[in-house]
Amino acid sequence: MSRPAAEARARARTFLAQTLSAEGNVLMLEHATRDEVVRRLASAGRAAPARGSVAPGGAAAVEVTNARIAEAPDLEALARLVASCSRCPLHATRKNAVFGEGAAEARVVCVGEAPGAREDETGRPFVGRAGRLLDRLLMSIGLPRTSVYICNVLKSRPPRNRDPLPEEVAACAPYLVRQLALIQPDVIVAFGAFAARTLLETKSALGRLRGRVHRYSGYPVIVTYHPAALLRNPGWIRPTWEDLQMVRRMLDGADESEARLG
Repeated sequence: MSRPAAEARARARTFLAQTLSAEGNVLMLEHATRDEVVRRLASAGRAAPARGSVAPGGAAAVEVTNARIAEAPDLEALARLVASCSRCPLHATRKNAVFGEGAAEARVVCVGEAPGAREDETGRPFVGRAGRLLDRLLMSIGLPRTSVYICNVLKSRPPRNRDPLPEEVAACAPYLVRQLALIQPDVIVAFGAFAARTLLETKSALGRLRGRVHRYSGYPVIVTYHPAALLRNPGWIRPTWEDLQMVRRMLDGADESEARLG
C-alpha cells in the first residue's frame, strides 16, 4: 500500500473511531453531507497519532503481524505486543489494553466478549460486580480466581460496549490463540453468547450451545451465561452453576460424554 493510501486509511479509521465513540454522534454518519465528512476527515488527520507514536495506555502504537504474535515466547511478551497493538481502530479509543490475567499454567481459561468501562479503566478483565460474581462461581467448583486464567476475545473496549465487529475479532483472534497455546488449558469456559459464537463460529443461541462440550483450536469448550447477564437475571445462576459442574467433572478426569451426563 502506498504511503498516501495508508495515511488516508489512518485518517478514516480515526474519524470513525472518534465519531462512534462520541455519544450523540452516531447519527452523523447517516445525515452528514459530503463536505462535512471531508472536513471531519481532515480534522481527524491532524489529530491522528503518527505511526509509532504513543497510544492510549502509554505504549507506542505499532503494527503487529500474525507471525510476531505466534512467536511470542511467553505471556509477558505477548502482553507487550497487545499494549502496543494498532491492528484495529479500537487502540485509538481505549484507555488501557486488557490482555488478561491469572495463572500461566491454568487448567481453566475463562473467555468473555470484550472489556467494559471498568476493565478499560483498570486494564484488568472481569472486575466490578460481574467480576465478583465470577469469583464466587469459580469458588463454587473449587477454583480460586488466581488458579484460572481470565481474558476476553477482544483486548480493547468497543465504544459504548457495542458488539465487536468482525474485523476487530479477526485482529484479536491470533492473540487468544497464542494465549491458549502458551497456557495449554484442559478446558475453556466461554462466558456469554458473543464469546461462545465467536469461538465456535456459529450463530446458534446460547441456550442451544449449553450442556455440550465443543472445541476451539483443539481445546474443549463449555458455554455458559456471562456474569453480567446473571446480575440482570438471577434465575440463570443455577444453570450457570450446572454448566460449571461440567468443568469440574472434566478436571476430575471425566471424559466429555461423562462430563455432559454428570
